[in-house]
Amino acid sequence: MRVRINPGVKIVSGGQTGVDRAALDVAMKHGIECGGWCPAGRLDELGRIPERYPVKELRLSEKDGRSLGRPDQGVAGETAAPWKRRDPFAARTFQNVKDSDGTVVFYSGELRGGTEYSVRCCIEQKRVHRLIDAAKLSVEDAASLVVEFVYENKIEVLNVAGPRQSQWPNGYDYAFRALDIFLQL
Repeated sequence: MRVRINPGVKIVSGGQTGVDRAALDVAMKHGIECGGWCPAGRLDELGRIPERYPVKELRLSEKDGRSLGRPDQGVAGETAAPWKRRDPFAARTFQNVKDSDGTVVFYSGELRGGTEYSVRCCIEQKRVHRLIDAAKLSVEDAASLVVEFVYENKIEVLNVAGPRQSQWPNGYDYAFRALDIFLQL
């Protein structure tokens, strides 16, 4: 399917290392509007999201802290009630899903952690989403799925989610290449 992507499409992510960062880098490479919400303090797994990324800090209010959260990563099978945690990463994930027209989730083999939470947010917010499993799809096939998803759902603001660099070392490269092809189709 050869469809020219609407040049007005905006790409958003949370700015985390890995897939999120790939989405912002490829958008900036192509001169596509990009942004999204990140945790207060511009936190990422390495410390701080560099200033060159146009993400906005999301500050948690008491209400947000009670209503947003994801299962504890503690003891297997045990989860804490979301309102008992004030998780800025979960809050930014929720807000990026809520503020977008649809979400593409890149992963490899298994959904877990924040990536799985992204999918839960899409379902709970009744937002369209497309899962792209790098363990089963070539970069070219992934790009075609993104084109199809954006076209069929008339996406103007595309949220891109996936594992951080430490959880999927090849995620940045895979997502960057797939999105790079997507933006050239």
